[in-house]
Amino acid sequence: MASALRLFGLPTVKCRRGLGSWFSHVQHGLAALSISMALNFCPILHSGSALASEFDVINEGPPQESYLVDDAGVLSRVTKSDLKRLLSDLESRKNFHINFITVRKLTSKADAFEYADQILERWYPTVEEGNNKGIVVLVTSQKEGAITGGPAFIKAVGDGILDATVSENLPVLATEEKYNEAIYSSAKRLVAAIDGLPDPGGPQFKDSKRESNFKTREETEEKRGQFTLVVGGLLVIAFVVPMAQYYAYVSKK
Repeated sequence: MASALRLFGLPTVKCRRGLGSWFSHVQHGLAALSISMALNFCPILHSGSALASEFDVINEGPPQESYLVDDAGVLSRVTKSDLKRLLSDLESRKNFHINFITVRKLTSKADAFEYADQILERWYPTVEEGNNKGIVVLVTSQKEGAITGGPAFIKAVGDGILDATVSENLPVLATEEKYNEAIYSSAKRLVAAIDGLPDPGGPQFKDSKRESNFKTREETEEKRGQFTLVVGGLLVIAFVVPMAQYYAYVSKK
């Protein structure tokens, strides 16, 4: 404590034995306060994905032991294992390498396609490196995805399957929060295209029509007709009944 006081240019004072206990409590209290403030203003960084962002994913480079960067943390162990098995088999047979990336959201102005292009350019800066590479991105908060890749990869998959996967597998299943199925079904569709197999297809948007509180035109016309009859009847009663009563009153006289 004395050294700390000297550090800040403050005079040191020797305490009597009777004040030792109180001074010790003060020291512990100040130490605890300092640690608390340090944790609040300088949070401890770790290697997990909790503090990661889309820029961290780009800067860390392609995964070395898998084909997946699950920054959003939405995929199960089973999906990760099945995806690695499927993509490693593809690479051993066809020499095509596909990376899948999930992120929670994009804080930059880039959309999913621009972000996928950024990853491809950063991870594989030359045409030779990225020629047979594919990048699949799923943004969970925006429920959208994108696919990009080198010339050989794009040619092997074909524009039709690329467009279909981006417009069907990724957004439809992500909207239903079926992220595991969205990723794995996309992988199977891309692998089938590269292998020249029939397209397994993708999910379709469900026609989930919700009940509307608005009346149809027919219902409105029907209600309008009923309302007209009721109003007409009330008007007749309002005029005819008093006149009939008046006529009966005059006749008695």
